[in-house]
Amino acid sequence: MKDGFVFVDEFAPGIRWDAKYATWDNFTGKPVDGYLANRVVGTRALGVALASAQEEAESRGFGLLLWDGYRPQRAVDCFLRWAKRPEDGRTKPRHYPKIDRAEMFEKGYVAAKSGHSRGSTVDLTLYHLDTAELAPMGGDHDLMDAISHHDASGITEDEARNRRHLRSIMEASGFRRYDCEWWHYTLTDEPYPDTYFDFPIG
Repeated sequence: MKDGFVFVDEFAPGIRWDAKYATWDNFTGKPVDGYLANRVVGTRALGVALASAQEEAESRGFGLLLWDGYRPQRAVDCFLRWAKRPEDGRTKPRHYPKIDRAEMFEKGYVAAKSGHSRGSTVDLTLYHLDTAELAPMGGDHDLMDAISHHDASGITEDEARNRRHLRSIMEASGFRRYDCEWWHYTLTDEPYPDTYFDFPIG
């Protein structure tokens, strides 16, 4: 592990994670370069802030489920190569039903230089502590569609309320949202704002 980085679950008791890019359950349809283990890594500052967010979530009856944190640059490069390959339709219906692969970058859903590679950005959602079930959010992780934008129309009031809960929890804990993705938050005072790391997760 690089100095200054940690496994974030070690800083946030009770936090859940499912590192999607270490699995076959992501928009590329297979594990992504650089994800050697199903763990979520981030800067120490990210871990501390997520521990605070976890406490705030618990006060509202929620827990946090993390999908991604630090993302090696080699993973982003893997996304770029994947986007240039012929469409096979395997993940399109679930992850990008209304756009082509190349449009993921044009529309801001995937970046050639990702804030995740700086180590202080996280993709996450809420789950109900009493049932352990995910809170409905009106769309899943990496659904690259306007329905995933904050304050999108076409979702239920319950889904909109849950998005507001997540936003309030994260903003109270020192994060800023990304308007195109309800699940994506970056630490406002990130320690490495201009550095894109490439060490593997494992």
